[in-house]
Amino acid sequence: MNHPFALLANHCVAASQLALDYQPLPPEKIVTGAPRVGTAELGRLGDCCLGVWELTPSVSTDVEADEFFIVLSGAATVTFADGTPSLQLHAGSVGRLRAGTATTWTVTETLRKVYVILDADGAA
Repeated sequence: MNHPFALLANHCVAASQLALDYQPLPPEKIVTGAPRVGTAELGRLGDCCLGVWELTPSVSTDVEADEFFIVLSGAATVTFADGTPSLQLHAGSVGRLRAGTATTWTVTETLRKVYVILDADGAA
């Protein structure tokens, strides 16, 4: 998730327009579609990592980190393997994911979010 961009103190960035590094998702995470994930790590503050993340339309699975996020654009539904009620995400949604939670992401419109991940071991 490293990106050559670093957000400097006393500066800002247009996260909705930031160029991201895109990669295909690992095949074992793909349910349907050909998803690509874009990321840009903006910096760290203590044990937290801040960045921008984007996923193209598709259905995929993940195991979550301890994360807060704000959706900038797009639409998706996140379902939880443990039966927790689904999240309906759209621009302006603010959410939190618990580390270790198994999820399925159904992205109907390319979803871009700003995330803050608690990363006590130093590896985002």
